[in-house]
Amino acid sequence: MKYRIVLASGSPRRKEILTGIGASYDVIVSDCDESTAVTEPAELVKELSKRKAEAVAKDLKGPVIVIGADTVVAYNGSILGKPKDRTDAKRMISMLADDVHQVYTGVSLIIKEETGESRVITFAECSEVSVDSMTDRQMEEYLDTKEGEDKAGSYAVQGIFAVHIKEIRGDYFNIVGLPVAAIYKKLYENGIDLKSGEKL
Repeated sequence: MKYRIVLASGSPRRKEILTGIGASYDVIVSDCDESTAVTEPAELVKELSKRKAEAVAKDLKGPVIVIGADTVVAYNGSILGKPKDRTDAKRMISMLADDVHQVYTGVSLIIKEETGESRVITFAECSEVSVDSMTDRQMEEYLDTKEGEDKAGSYAVQGIFAVHIKEIRGDYFNIVGLPVAAIYKKLYENGIDLKSGEKL
């Protein structure tokens, strides 16, 4: 038996990661409400990933696996969202420079069977990112690229900002937005191969 794999995200980076492992999948972007009172990073990303997956899964019949994901950058326990403007972006980059911060991605896997039964697997992965010290000129040059304007924490680890990354502890793909090794492992433990969608 083969499961249809659906990514509940329009993120080009998440799509690249799934495509990179040879997975065959469809994209259905979730339109769920993302407002929440949760402030603890790991709990927040788990809650939002589940909402995204559920919003897409409710209209689908099995056998299908829906993958919902949500990523945040956290510094000293506080969540850094997308910058409001250049001043806000510089504030974030100044905080992250010459220090260590965390990137959390929450994942929810909704596995729906042909019988109508479904199960939900929700987890969060955390990676630590160490950023080099940066001069004011380096910060301004980076802000000029506008790369981080729509990114949590005002930067993209896989982009121009890579020259300022000193060290990563944990899964690199988790920082990009999809901890694919953890997803593969969770599904394999549940008798499904993420790469092929086949039941083991």
